[in-house]
Amino acid sequence: MRIVEIADDDIEAVVALWERCGLTRPWNDPRADIALARRTPTSTVLVGRADGAIVATAMAGSDGHRGWVYYLGVDPAAQGGGRGREIMQASEDWLRAQGVPKMQLMVRGENVGARGFYQRIGYELQDTLVFGKRF
Repeated sequence: MRIVEIADDDIEAVVALWERCGLTRPWNDPRADIALARRTPTSTVLVGRADGAIVATAMAGSDGHRGWVYYLGVDPAAQGGGRGREIMQASEDWLRAQGVPKMQLMVRGENVGARGFYQRIGYELQDTLVFGKRF
């Protein structure tokens, strides 16, 4: 798999992948999320290509204190071959290059498969509550 930053022509394929992976929600516009990440110098969207198709993605960014990863997705037909691990490693590498000393991510409570995946690649459940407010 070859991992690069997203290009204009990739946006619709990335959104479709996120939809196949169940990552989108009606209250979040994935195209707006991509646009914001692309115009912010402390964030990026990475895409992993295999045989010309986008099979993995991750959005990585820094809030100035820690790195975050969102929208990690591997095409369901391509899961189980190490691509999730590869795109996470690329996200970690990108954040390290930005000088970020640690990384966190959020997983929806019902996403048991994702929780297991992150634990297998070395992430630990943190004793932290996340609060939010929509504008």
